[in-house]
Amino acid sequence: MLLAKTLRSSTFRLALIAIAAFGLIVAAIMAYVYLGTLAYVESRLGTAADHDGFTGTIELAMAAVAGLLLVLAGLAAVLVTRRTVGRIEQINATSRAIMLSGLDQRIPLRGSNDEWDRVAENLNQMLDRIETLMGEVKQVSDNVAHDLRTPLTRMRGRLEKAYHAPRNSDADAALIGDTIADLDAVLGMFASITRISEIETRARTGAFRALDLAEIAGEVVELYDAAAEQVATKLSLAGDRQVAITGDRDLLFDAIANLVDNSIKHGCKGGQVTVTCRSTDGGAVIAIVDDGPGIPPEERDHVFKRFYRLEQSRYTPGNGLGLSLVAAVARLHGAEIALRDNAPGLTVELRFPRAL
Repeated sequence: MLLAKTLRSSTFRLALIAIAAFGLIVAAIMAYVYLGTLAYVESRLGTAADHDGFTGTIELAMAAVAGLLLVLAGLAAVLVTRRTVGRIEQINATSRAIMLSGLDQRIPLRGSNDEWDRVAENLNQMLDRIETLMGEVKQVSDNVAHDLRTPLTRMRGRLEKAYHAPRNSDADAALIGDTIADLDAVLGMFASITRISEIETRARTGAFRALDLAEIAGEVVELYDAAAEQVATKLSLAGDRQVAITGDRDLLFDAIANLVDNSIKHGCKGGQVTVTCRSTDGGAVIAIVDDGPGIPPEERDHVFKRFYRLEQSRYTPGNGLGLSLVAAVARLHGAEIALRDNAPGLTVELRFPRAL
């Protein structure tokens, strides 16, 4: 079956065309050699019939060489095309298996480390990436459905209760206020998604300018000082007085604010949160350090995904978009983001490139 596919393949036809062109070139060379040899012999021996045997021997040798070349060329074309068609058929078989059963199939490697193995490795890596992205999309869809179900269920319950109850201005006003609050939360979720998508498409680089990272961090600390006092957390700013970077002030403010807010909410009550800015040879660094429970090492690669939350029941306030926004802002600014243990607590570090 593979031989039949080989003979019908376009690769085999191209190989035959190439061999035919090569054969014409070889035939022309052989004809030139043959005629040249005859001319040389006749110039030396004349046209006597005693060299007819010599001429016949040359013709026989030329015919034998031509036949041998034809057989070897055809055999080489079949072998090369068969190998090519075999590898393509493996890719086709894997593609059909993926369409039938899912993304868990992979193209087998032969261990030859040739170009076909490299193609297979690249395709397998692409399939791995697609499978990961599809899993993330499913997880995000499940999380969005869960996060939307709670406020929508509350709103429906309140409206149904109000529909069957007698009109009461105070109760109706409270119901309307609670419903508006839930709608604001839902709309805020979609606004956050839109904003993250806008940042990831690099649509806001026009707002980049020279900034002082320490000044932005100081404004965030001042803004969240009251919230920290409510949970008896000491919020402080440390490091260099001036730290030059290039970026979007509003996005950087929001990213730092998200990190500080998370540290206050998830840190220890009565603990300490420190925001440190400093200049380095390669650029600038800001670190937000708390003494809370931290994030388990196995979860650190996941917390920057949209709607991902350590609390899997998803009953605590929040929607899991804060760190996704931070990651998007970091990518837009070419910054590296790292999570490390503070023993106890967590250190979140953003390392920015040198200001332009």
